[in-house]
Formats: sequence, structure tokens, C-alpha cells
Amino acid sequence: MSEAMLLSYDPVQHVLPKPTSHAAPATIALAPPLLDGDTTLIGALTKRQSVREFAPTPLSLQQLSELLWAADGINRPETGGRTAPSAHGLNEIDIYVALPEGVYQYEPGAHRLRLKHAVDARNLTGYQDFVGKAPLDLVYVVNHARADQMPEALRETFAGVAAGSISQNVSLYCASVGLGCVVRGWLNQRLLAEALSLNEDEVPVLAQTVGRPVPTR
Repeated sequence: MSEAMLLSYDPVQHVLPKPTSHAAPATIALAPPLLDGDTTLIGALTKRQSVREFAPTPLSLQQLSELLWAADGINRPETGGRTAPSAHGLNEIDIYVALPEGVYQYEPGAHRLRLKHAVDARNLTGYQDFVGKAPLDLVYVVNHARADQMPEALRETFAGVAAGSISQNVSLYCASVGLGCVVRGWLNQRLLAEALSLNEDEVPVLAQTVGRPVPTR
């Protein structure tokens, strides 16, 4: 697909966030992830693929917990180290979770989701028609208050590496448990930033749709 074609894209769904279909709790407590699974990394890599057709069935809270911990959770409590690498431990990528009941920010330290905006912003996380129908869209946001501590020439590169590492963690988790996902880089940053209630130091750079794949016919 040419750049000219991409630049002419318009969102296929309405450009405004929709009212939520459920009451949005202020926080969502997440269960501790189960870390004793027997799926091998090689097995997950064998199954990893991009999926673009999703069933509307929501993920369980346990799956949501494990998904977010795998993405960028704390795996070394003594140091605060994360499952995804970040140059100098700046952890400049924040994960936002677009659910039918609202937009939440993942807080790795407390391992919980904190409500940012009680709107259904799934349809604003990309231009494809499936993004507003899948049960969950993740948005990776560069927090420049942290990223700008790096030399200017390296900021974009290191933020891209961090976001890519997080998205791959999500992809491998999904492959290991039978979920589907796809990473998407074409999004309307301004509209999405408004829907996520971001400030001027926060920029959405990547999105990832997650859900149960539609069975192959």
C-alpha cells in the first residue's frame, strides 16, 4: 500500500468516542498472573501471527491480568524491573487499555487499571473496521516527561524499541493462550490523545487489538 493511499485514509467508523455501555469503575483490581504455565517460547513463536477478525467475547479478568503483566509488568520486584526492556530504565511507554466501559491506564507498580476517561474509544485506535468491534485495544503512549531525559537524537529510536518490545510480549502471550492480536501504527494521534485524556507530554504511537480469533471456516 502506497504512502499516498495511506495518507488519504479516513476512519471507517465515527470519529467521536461512543458513550459507554456499562458503568465504569474507578479502578479494576487485577489478579496475580499465573506464571507456572507449560507453553514454551518456541511454541508461542510458532503460533504467532496477525489476526484481524475477532469475536466480541470479552477477555476474562485473569487473561487481562496476565496480558498486561506480560506486556510490561514488574518481573523483578526488588528492582522494579519490567518484562519489556527500556533504555536506562526510563519506562517511557505507558499502556492504555480501551474497553467498552472506558479507557484505563495500566499501572505496573500496583498491577491494576486506573480509569482515565469513561468513553468507549476503541473505534479511535485505528482506521480498520475491526478496531471498534474487538473486545480490547491497547494503545502505547510515549511519555515525553520521561523519554526526553535521553539525548534528542536517540529518543524516537529508544521509544520505538520499547513499544515494539511490549507489543511483541503481547503477541507471544496471545499466541501461548489461543488469543489473537494485531499491531497497528496508523492512527489519528490528535483524536486518540483527546479520547485518552492525554496531556501535551504524552503521544500515542502504536496500537494493538486483542481478542478471541474468529474460528476458521
